[in-house]
Amino acid sequence: MRAHLGDQLVIESPATGGARRDGEIVGLHHADGTPPYDVRWSDTDEVTMVFPGPDAHVHHLEHASAASAPSTSDVEGAAGPSGGPRPDRAPSPGDIGRRVAAERERQGLTRATVAGRAAMAPEYLAYLEERPADPSLGTLTRLAGALGTSVEALRGGGIDLPPGQGQALLHPELRELGAEECRALLSTHGVGRIALTTPDGPAVLPVNYEVVDDEIAFRTAPGSAPAAAVGSEVAFEVDHVDESAGEGWSVLAVGPARHVTESDAVRQLADGAHTEPWAGGEREMWVSIRPQRLTGRRIGPASQ
Repeated sequence: MRAHLGDQLVIESPATGGARRDGEIVGLHHADGTPPYDVRWSDTDEVTMVFPGPDAHVHHLEHASAASAPSTSDVEGAAGPSGGPRPDRAPSPGDIGRRVAAERERQGLTRATVAGRAAMAPEYLAYLEERPADPSLGTLTRLAGALGTSVEALRGGGIDLPPGQGQALLHPELRELGAEECRALLSTHGVGRIALTTPDGPAVLPVNYEVVDDEIAFRTAPGSAPAAAVGSEVAFEVDHVDESAGEGWSVLAVGPARHVTESDAVRQLADGAHTEPWAGGEREMWVSIRPQRLTGRRIGPASQ
């Protein structure tokens, strides 16, 4: 039997009709994951050392990052051809782990200090902060108490608030991004904002987009506000805010917009679109922006 931190130990004996008991493995005594384990039982919330018998088995959690859900926004068309498989990489921390780590670091606390306050092993706290995990309510309650916050906050209770209302970093650093980094961030696709002049005045509008051959393309309808971009110089902005970590970046592209009319190019864009227009209706007009200026900024922790 082998286990990882965060796995579930289940004890049940169907043959004898014994009661089922389960708990979260919060401590390992051997690097290879073999017993014994420190288990926090779900029925008592107590931690005990367990040498599993024949009536026990380990329920393994997924030790890999979950796929990102698409952004939600009331936007025009949407496009973005699917890329190839992503290269293997270490799992990213889950949202709860990032919030725990961000709050701990904001207060200048060590893992050992927070783990001691929360009555858990520092190794388990490291696991929660660094790996995708779904800690029990009891674990979250102790972490919230150790950090002087609430379970709701650790679960992202304020996630629907306008971005930027979270805690700022203690020592933030604002740095300019190079052209290559800007292109890499821009090519992640998603929702961007186009700034243009309309007959009613300046406007900033959200659109789903894709990047094809260094050009930004989005789908709209003839006569719509985004269609007014054609034939003029516009600005296009895309950004990302990690509210739990107090970090974020933005990229700004400026250049002329044109109506894509070549049949092969239109077919390529239509075939590569990853979803139908969220706003509904016919939106078969493709607009492309060729950036002539590309700049970006990132806010993160100051260099040590």
